[in-house]
Order: sequence, then structure tokens, then C-alpha cells
Amino acid sequence: MSDASHLLKDAKRIVVKVGSSLVTNEGRGLDEQAIGEWCRQIAALMGAADKREIIMVSSGAIAEGMKRLGWATRPHEVHELQAAAAVGQMGLVQMYESKLRQHGLGSAQVLLTHADLADRERYLNARSTLNTLLLHHVLPVINENDTVVNDEIKFGDNDTLGALVANLVEADALVILTDQQGLFTADPRKDSTATLVQQAQAGDPALEAMAGGAGSSIGRGGMLTKILAAKRAAGSGASTVIAWGREPDALLRLCAGESIGTLLVAPTQKQQARKQWMADHLQLRGSMLIDEGAVNKLTREGKSLLPIGMHSVKGEFSRGDVIAICDLQGVELARGLANYASAECRLLCKKPSSEIEKLLGYVAEPEMVHRDNLVLMR
Repeated sequence: MSDASHLLKDAKRIVVKVGSSLVTNEGRGLDEQAIGEWCRQIAALMGAADKREIIMVSSGAIAEGMKRLGWATRPHEVHELQAAAAVGQMGLVQMYESKLRQHGLGSAQVLLTHADLADRERYLNARSTLNTLLLHHVLPVINENDTVVNDEIKFGDNDTLGALVANLVEADALVILTDQQGLFTADPRKDSTATLVQQAQAGDPALEAMAGGAGSSIGRGGMLTKILAAKRAAGSGASTVIAWGREPDALLRLCAGESIGTLLVAPTQKQQARKQWMADHLQLRGSMLIDEGAVNKLTREGKSLLPIGMHSVKGEFSRGDVIAICDLQGVELARGLANYASAECRLLCKKPSSEIEKLLGYVAEPEMVHRDNLVLMR
């Protein structure tokens, strides 16, 4: 496999996930120095020179809550875990906010559950919110909403959440900072011949055998959850790095192209992954007939589909559904993600984008289907 260290160097949008054992210094309470270091590096990456877009997924609320409540061992009762999460989240957010403000960077708390990302409407709302925060140069700090979930606390982990967020915002890369140097061929604590895996393909089944079981007693995820997270992130074209969180300037060095930890390369690129997903849809909720002018714009000029080029709508679909885009003879030319539901589309047919707000009472996007969310089928 060729060297792929350029992947992080070229990455514009990066999800950084830090584990609870790092954030809380193995459960001893929030590690102010470590959090300060990550915030300094993120501020530099989001600054004038680099202008990267970073999203933070941070564990540590339950561990910090346990410390504040004086609990030495992690409780098993769900309501106690939820109480600990609620107490700890206050300290976690306060720490990130104050450290980022020192570097002139704004921050936002975003609490998500797996259910938020399973429901299409909430998924789209979460994506829009995160994209808007990034547009305004604000760092979203995401954690699982442990106070309202139950089985997610028992079985979930923020490695999975990090991968789901990478899918959600279509990140170029996922960086998982952990208390280990990366993935080893075997457990280095038990096998002296174990060596660091510097690069592999995300989703390679051999990696799961190497990863073994869970790691620290503080968090929920071991190396296996990180390998599975990398596989999930690769589904939307994001490559993953697993690296030691206390490595000096780890984020800055990774983004400069240095090889640190384990790089798990996504087999398909971001745009290809999204377009393949749309092309592979077996069942489409609906379709749209477009006029000859719009056909030319889409097929020859690579433009977005605007409401003015829409002739008629078939079927019932919601915002975010994959729909077929056909010429007036009904021949499928393309597929794309609808920015408006079918009932709204019927009102928008043959109308200029400037009239969307007047017709619907709001504007989601000026296009019906953006060219980035469109794949030609012929």
C-alpha cells in the first residue's frame, strides 16, 4: 500500500475524538493541561493559515461526574450513570469553552444520541446545525447525550459516535486520540513481539483479530471499537488515524503530513462514496421530470438542479431522500438528494429560486438538488 500520510495533510474537515481516560487523566478528574493542549492545536488548525474545519467528539462526562460526586468506581445502575453524566458535562463544557476562548475560538455544545442520527429529519437538522457552526468558525464539542439514553450508555461508545459524526458531516478524516500509541499486531502488554501497524486499509478483517478486547476501566471502548469505527467512517470516504493523545503536537504534526500512530485508509474517496451510495439505491421514493434546459445544465454543464427547471413531480418523498431525475420522456438521467419534500416541490415547479420563501415560508437551499449531491446515471 502506498504512503497515504498526505491524506491528513490534505484533509479540510476533520473529526477529532478524545477518549475519557485521556480527558480525565485515567479518571482523576479533567486534565486541564491536556485539554488546553488539544484546544491550542485545534485553534491553530482553524486559524488564518490553515482554515481547517474541526469537530470535537469528547468523552469524559461520566468520569468527571464520578469524581465530582466522590464515586471511586463506575456505577452499574443506569440512573446513576445518567446523573454522573449530567454533573460531569457541566465541567467538561466549561473547560473546553474557557481553553478555546484563550485562543479566540468560539465553541458550541452539541449532545447527540444514536437515535438522533437514525431519524432522517433529526439527522438533517443535526447536519445543518454543525455545518452552520463551522461556517461561523465555531468548534462544535460533541458528546453522547448520556442523560436521556439508557442502552447506549451500556453498549455505546464515543468511537462509534465519532464515526457517525464523520459520516454525518462528510469529514475527510477521523482522528481518534487514545491512551495507546496506535494499533499493534498483538497486545504489547502481553506479547513482546507486537509491532505497531503504521498503515492498513479500513475494514480489513485481519485488523479486528489484532484489536482484542476493551482497554481501560474508565471508558467503554477498547481498540476493537476504534477499528470498527474506522470501518464505519470509511463508508463515507473518511480515513482514520488512531494515535496517542499525549504525543506532543500530535494534531499539528498529523496535519503537516507526519506519520503518527496507525493510519487506516478508506478504500473509496469521499465524493465517490456518496455517489456510489446514491447509485446503489434500489428503491427510490419518487422522481422528478425536468425540462430540456435543465437537462443540459445537469448533463453538460455539471450544474445544480434549480426549481425553475422542474416540470412535474411523481411519488411522495421527504427532504433528504434519494430521488430520480428524469427528462420529459421519463428516462432517468441522474439521482440526487432532495432539498425539499414532494409536496413542497409541487409548489416550486417552474418557479425561480427567489420565490421559494414566498411560496413555502422558508428557504432551506436555493437548489432543489445541489450538484455535490447528484450523480449522473448515464
